[in-house]
Amino acid sequence: MPDGSDQSESKGQPGVISAALSGLCPRCGARSLFDAPLRVATRCRACGLPLAELERGGRFAGLLTMSVAALLILIALGIEAMWRPPLLLQALFWAPVTVLTVIGTLRLYKTAMLYRQFEIASERDE
Repeated sequence: MPDGSDQSESKGQPGVISAALSGLCPRCGARSLFDAPLRVATRCRACGLPLAELERGGRFAGLLTMSVAALLILIALGIEAMWRPPLLLQALFWAPVTVLTVIGTLRLYKTAMLYRQFEIASERDE
């Protein structure tokens, strides 16, 4: 590996954020990591990598979801205290923001954990 290069660059893997947003397979880079917004596919449709075996569950996912929800609640309470927007306006704003934020953070978490498990499995196989 040349000096100054990242290990993920030498494998040709994208960054975790772009992989989470696009649902990229850790082996081949195909858009087949997720079957649904938060459900990891059992196998990569392109290379056949058993993704279900790499997923280690969501022990931390519940804590992550509660932390994100608590942060959003604190922000909503701060906005309520400063500007007092109408309740309907808050509901129309915070409902989609909450759903999208939770889905985004959980996709990022699942992708990071799956990529890490793939690295561990690859090192073990070498």
